[in-house]
Formats: sequence, C-alpha cells, structure tokens
Amino acid sequence: MRDLGATSTGGRPGAARPAPSHGPAVRVLARLPLTTVYVLLLTAMAWWLSSQSRAGRARFVRYNSSNVHHMEVGKWWTLFTSGLVVDGVPAWAGITAVAVVVGLAEWRWGAARAAVVFLLGHLGATLLTEGAMWVMLTVHIPGALSRARDVGISYGLVATGGFLLALGPDRLRRYGLPALALLLAAAWALDQELADAGHLIALGIGVLASRWAWLRRPRTG
Repeated sequence: MRDLGATSTGGRPGAARPAPSHGPAVRVLARLPLTTVYVLLLTAMAWWLSSQSRAGRARFVRYNSSNVHHMEVGKWWTLFTSGLVVDGVPAWAGITAVAVVVGLAEWRWGAARAAVVFLLGHLGATLLTEGAMWVMLTVHIPGALSRARDVGISYGLVATGGFLLALGPDRLRRYGLPALALLLAAAWALDQELADAGHLIALGIGVLASRWAWLRRPRTG
C-alpha cells in the first residue's frame, strides 16, 4: 500500500529539483562585489587607454588629474576619476594588487568597510598632498606645480594595505608595518616626490582607520 503522505519527484513534470551548485569562482566573485567591479573598471580603462595615441593618453591623464588647478576651478570629480587610472606601474601589476589587497579587505570586513578604507586613503592623501602643494604655490616655493600629473590607485591601495597589516596577526603587524613604512620613506628620500610623501600619509590613514571600531567589525555571513 502506497503512503499517500510521501512525496515522489521522480519523472513527474514540475517536480522540485535541487538548486544548482555554483563553482568556487562564482562564490568568490559573489562575495567580492566591490573588488570585482573595481577590477573590471580598471581593466576596461587600461584597455581603452592602450588603444589611444600617446598624445590622447597624456591628454586624458591631464584632464583627470586631481591637482591644485582642478580643485581651484571646481573640478572636484577628478578626485574620483583619477582613481580609475593605473599609473606608475604596468596596468596588470596594479590591477593584480587591487584584486589581492582590496579583495582581502572586502573578504574579511565586507564591501562597505573596504570601500571606506580605500576612499579614506585615496581622498585623504590626495587632499593633504594637494593642500601642501597649494601652500607651496601660495608662498612661491620653487618646484610647486598647480597642474601636476596626479592620477593612480596607490594612495587607496597603500591605506588598505596598512589597514590589513594593522589588524593582521601579531608578527605581521610587528614587522610588516615598519617594513612598509621604511620602504615608502626610502622611496620618498630617493625621489623627493610629493606623491611619495602621499604614500606615507596614506599608510598613516590606513593605520588610524584600523582604530575605528566600526571598520574593525568583521562581516557577517
């Protein structure tokens, strides 16, 4: 005698089927929406710039640099568009660094907190360095430029890296942070570029951000 309360799904149209299981790559991408979107934007921008002439690339970088001149004329949107250009290193290296560093931060703390740390570093270091450049221009210090080339992902990347190191295992925090600070300080001493000073500022911002209780809270789920 057949149990009327039993549920049989074999061979019947409309029967419930188990949900398809997604591969590990799909699950990782679903967990890292911020990193995925940013990497895609950087890749698309790098591909587009590679298709332009040298003069076209230079014009685009000039137009999107977050420098003193653009701040004075109200082009504040360059603070954000400047972060879509990989500069100073091969595009593949910069994009890989973003995928690893921002991806690790997002995996542990979620998209919102990872975005806040990256933006704090990118915007904070840019505003402070360009503010210093404005002061230099105001007091007529030689070498100051109002239309300096200033694009790239490095400020946000360094801040996020400092954040990761500051909240990492004890040994990594104890040795990794000083090592990174010494490396950035050596680059500044050798090149004497304002951007190198900006990297040290960005590192400090990342370390300070690690003291913010909300940012320290790990993601749920």
